[in-house]
Amino acid sequence: MSAPDMTGAAALGRSGGRRIVVVGGGIAGLEVATRLGQRLGRPGRAEVVLVDNETAHVWKPMLRAVAAGTSDSHREQLPYVVQASRNGFSYWPGTLAGQDRGRKVLRLASLPGPDGRDILGAREIGYDVLVPAVGSRANDYGTSGIAEHCHLIDSRAQADVFNWAARAEMLRSLAENREMGIAIVGGGSATGIDLAAELMHLLEAAATYGAGDMRARARLTLIESGPRLLTPFPERSQEAATRRLSALGVEIRCNARVSEAREDGFRLQDGGSVPASLRVRAAGVRGSGVPSELDGLDTNRNHQLLVGTTLQTTGDPAVFALGDCASLMPPGEERPLPATAQVAHQQAQHLIRHLPDWLEGRPMQPLAYRDLGSLVSLGPYGAYGSLGDVGLFRAGFVRGRLAQAGHVRLRRSHQARLHGVWRGTLNWLVDRLAGLVAPRIRVD
Repeated sequence: MSAPDMTGAAALGRSGGRRIVVVGGGIAGLEVATRLGQRLGRPGRAEVVLVDNETAHVWKPMLRAVAAGTSDSHREQLPYVVQASRNGFSYWPGTLAGQDRGRKVLRLASLPGPDGRDILGAREIGYDVLVPAVGSRANDYGTSGIAEHCHLIDSRAQADVFNWAARAEMLRSLAENREMGIAIVGGGSATGIDLAAELMHLLEAAATYGAGDMRARARLTLIESGPRLLTPFPERSQEAATRRLSALGVEIRCNARVSEAREDGFRLQDGGSVPASLRVRAAGVRGSGVPSELDGLDTNRNHQLLVGTTLQTTGDPAVFALGDCASLMPPGEERPLPATAQVAHQQAQHLIRHLPDWLEGRPMQPLAYRDLGSLVSLGPYGAYGSLGDVGLFRAGFVRGRLAQAGHVRLRRSHQARLHGVWRGTLNWLVDRLAGLVAPRIRVD
C-alpha cells in the first residue's frame, strides 16, 4: 500500500507536483481514480490518491443481493489496494473529518481496528484538486427509532450485518416454529424493490438446504409513503413490478407513513402498525454526511454539495463533486439530476475526459447529460424499465430477458471500465463458473 505524503499542501508547492484526491471509492469515485491514475499518475503528470474508509469496492446495486445472501460479498468485492497498484494511483484508508480550504488540506480521522484500538492516528493530506464522491445513504427524515431499530444497506459492512441478522432470524423461526416478519420502508426506490425480491429468492432457495417452506412462514411487507411503488419510474414499470412482487407473496402497503420504528416493528401515522423482527430503511436519499465536514461549501437540505454543469462546487472551483453526494440542476430543468448509477457514471466519465485539460489551463467543459432510460431489477424474477430519450425506440418499455440483460450489462460495463475488457471478461467467466458449483445462497 503506497501512502501519500502527509506533510500538507505546502510541500506540494515545493515539489511542483499536483495531487488529485478522490474521496469515496464508489461507482463514480473509483472510475475517476482508476482512469486518472492511468492517464496522469502513471506518466507522472499528477499524483492521484483515493481515500475511503472501506478496504474494497462493491458495485452498490449488488449490495441488496449481498444483504440477502443471494450473492457472495467476497466474490463481488474489488480491493482498493489491488486496483491502485494496477492503475497508477495510491489508496489511503480513512474517514474525512474536516477540511482547511485555505491551506488545501483534508483532515482524516483516526482509523480504528476490529479490537477498538487505532490502526492509524488522525492525520492530514494536502491536495490541489479535491473530488468528493462519497455517495449517499437512506434518509430517515427524522423518524423516531430508525437509527436504533433499523438496518441500512448503504455499505458492504451494513449488507453483511443484515445478512447475518436475516439468517439468524430464519434459524429462530425454524427452531421456535413461528412466523418470520420482515418489513422494508421504501417502496419508491429501486433499493427497496430489489431487496424485497432478493429476500424472496433467499426464502425460496432456503428450502433446498433443509429449511422447509420458509416462504410460507415468512411475512414480507413493503411500506411506501406514496400512492404507488417506484415513483421516479414510468407507470408501466410501476405496475409490472407491483404485480410481480404481489405474485411472489410480498405484502405492499402504499400511502403508509411510518411515524416510529420499534424493536417489534413499525408504527404508522394512521395508528396502524406493521410487526416485524427484521426492519430495513431504504427510503429517500441524502448525502452521506461527509459534505458537512467540508469547509464552507454550499449544500442543499439533503446534505448534497451544490455543483454547476462543470461539476465544480459553487464555493470552490478546485473542488469537484460527483454522484449521489452532488446536486446538479441542469439549465432549464425544475429538478436536479437523480441520485442514480447512470448519473454517477456520466459525471465520472465527464471528469475523466476534461479534468486533464483543465489542469493545463483550458476551460472546464459543461456536462451534457443524456437520459439513457431506467431499469429496476427484481433479482431472478425479472426486470423492467424504459429506454430513455435516445435510440430508435425512445421511452419504450422493456421487460423480461431484454431488461435483465440490460441490467447485467450495466454491471459488466462497470467492471470493464475498472479492469479493462480482457480482465473484465475473465471476471464474468469466473462468476459463471462459480455459479455452477457454489451454493445458491450464503449458508456458512
